[in-house]
Amino acid sequence: MSGPALEGQRVVVLGLGRSGRAAARLAADRGARVVGVDSSATVDPIDGVRMELGACAPQTFAEADLVVVSPGVPPSNPGIQAAERAGVRVVGELGFARWFLPQRCIAITGTNGKSTVTTFVGDLLRRAGWNPFVGGNLGDALSLAPGRGHDALVVEVSSYQLERPAGFRPDVGMILNLTPDHLARHGTMERYAATKASLFTSMNAADLGILPRGDHRLTAAAAGHPGRRAWLGGEPGVLRVGSSVRVQLDGRDYMFDLAELEVAGDHNRANAASALLAALAFGADPDALQAAIPHLRGLPHRMEVVRRGDVLWINDSKATNVEATAAALAGLERSAVALLGGQAKGPGFDALAPLLDRHRAVVTFGSSGPSIARELRDAGVAVTGCSTMEEAVQVARRIALQGDAVLLSPGCASFDAFTDFEDRGRVFADLARKEVR
Repeated sequence: MSGPALEGQRVVVLGLGRSGRAAARLAADRGARVVGVDSSATVDPIDGVRMELGACAPQTFAEADLVVVSPGVPPSNPGIQAAERAGVRVVGELGFARWFLPQRCIAITGTNGKSTVTTFVGDLLRRAGWNPFVGGNLGDALSLAPGRGHDALVVEVSSYQLERPAGFRPDVGMILNLTPDHLARHGTMERYAATKASLFTSMNAADLGILPRGDHRLTAAAAGHPGRRAWLGGEPGVLRVGSSVRVQLDGRDYMFDLAELEVAGDHNRANAASALLAALAFGADPDALQAAIPHLRGLPHRMEVVRRGDVLWINDSKATNVEATAAALAGLERSAVALLGGQAKGPGFDALAPLLDRHRAVVTFGSSGPSIARELRDAGVAVTGCSTMEEAVQVARRIALQGDAVLLSPGCASFDAFTDFEDRGRVFADLARKEVR
């Protein structure tokens, strides 16, 4: 797949964050005349790219041969609308990059768990003899992959990236789950499901689309798309009981044992089982996959153990919605002091009450701490409220008993007090490691 000829073409790249900058460089390297557009006036220059920052004239888009859109730019952007009125093709960065990548591809999306599963799949393929590119929504943008010498692509895909897939085609595509998120952009759960299912739009009949068994929205949204189907929690597909995993593909059964998986949480066993299905569908050797399981490692801020001792301190700052927090609480095999709070995306924390019953305590913090505490108290859960995460950590340190965990799994965005979830996780880890006299 050499991609379209861009020599001399006028390519406008809208949005100059991580993926937009990579797309602009790729277009320039292919001989295009590239204009980089961003609403910020302080974006760093890009070699070979003419920059239009701040306000941008509509004719910049109307006179283009191609517009490449970063995932952070919504469809309502005036530049996109000007291009479409002029009949200019508008594509997303993910599909644009795929035009120049002949390698076979595994793509993973879903509301929760996609970064961990993507990382696991990359690790499994490396152990099975591949040299995969691992990135997309996670890590390096896909537009950085051409020319790097990789023999496989493992791509995390967000719903924003799937709004304009532009022919993006995985050989194996997986949708892990679908829970309420990003509805301010997508509007309804049905539209959110349809956007996720567009992962399968450009598949051919031999490609494999993997869906969670029993998710009727996703099943309906994917029904009109090509490709074969396999199921998370069904046959053909993957079934898991505890650490025992059975994968059924193409009429054959494969058994795997996750007993030596070192990443915490039952939900991470589910993530590992999903990754095994994807890697096996891609053609990896089953024995190599089994041998790789003890070497799988989790990602920072996702059930990351940041301090061991009498009490285990776990940083799950990436849990920015209630469903992710529920997975962390359900999968933890010891009693925990749970730290919840930040900038909530809505109500629904009362759904955690049955899971919190077996845990030591709940401490809330941040701008939504008081509302979360009210919800949980109304559901019969005892809560200690704090203003800041630092105060919450101090309280948790006093409450936790030997053998417990202190779990930061906030269920909220971080923007009330932190730059992002990573900043929040780093602060928590520093507080956890701090010696108290």
